[in-house]
Amino acid sequence: MIHQLAYVHPDAKIGNNVVIEPFSTIAADVVIGDDTWIGPNATVMDGARIGKKCRIFPGAVVSAIPQDLKFAGEITTAEIGDNTTIREAVTVNRGTKSRGKTVVGNNCLLMAYVHIAHDCVVGNNTIIANSVQIAGEVEIGDFVIFGGTSAVHQFVKIGDHSMISGGSLVGKDIPPYVTVAHTPLAYVGLNSIGLRRRNFSNDEINLIQDIYRIIFQSGLNTSNAVNKIKTDIENCEAKENILNFIENSNRGLIKGFLPNKE
Repeated sequence: MIHQLAYVHPDAKIGNNVVIEPFSTIAADVVIGDDTWIGPNATVMDGARIGKKCRIFPGAVVSAIPQDLKFAGEITTAEIGDNTTIREAVTVNRGTKSRGKTVVGNNCLLMAYVHIAHDCVVGNNTIIANSVQIAGEVEIGDFVIFGGTSAVHQFVKIGDHSMISGGSLVGKDIPPYVTVAHTPLAYVGLNSIGLRRRNFSNDEINLIQDIYRIIFQSGLNTSNAVNKIKTDIENCEAKENILNFIENSNRGLIKGFLPNKE
């Protein structure tokens, strides 16, 4: 159902059972999947590709042009996966020529006032709490949870199953499976509750803990820690994921937490 007070460009491709509420605007180069709800006063701009069963709340803007002075009007997209919720006043900018698209995966929740900048990639089942601000070309894995009012530097990478405490300033890469907190941001342990909820066994969790003890608590530099992990830790999917993440980290990893000894 498209309300008579909504504007939908005739070239927009609208799926079955889509609801578009009053005073929303849907531009020409837009695709909206079946069973999606577009709330009142939402704006869906050229380049938006919205999946099935999404919910976009009032004041949200999907696929506005990037806030990047290098953007030169190139044709790019902002792609939202199925069953993703975009709450009030969220902004998701489309890509630039760098990657050509901004992507938010399936089953995500972007709470009110979140900003996703150009060329970001957000994985599946990720929850980003209120007012989190994510700069351009950030890569976020699956099952990541952000606490509210955090800010993420451009080009940062955040691994699967990690958890970021509220109010964090994220300037370094965050590897998979961990919880980070404090100022400056640091490793404080595993996201063990999240891992158990996702059916990681106790043996898997203990092995991941052993890996991060080597990385963050052994006193070794990253290169030597990686070599020790390769020789001392049995092969498994988690080990491979962690080592691949470290190998592809461009900004360097966060540090381990050092308690105040005063």
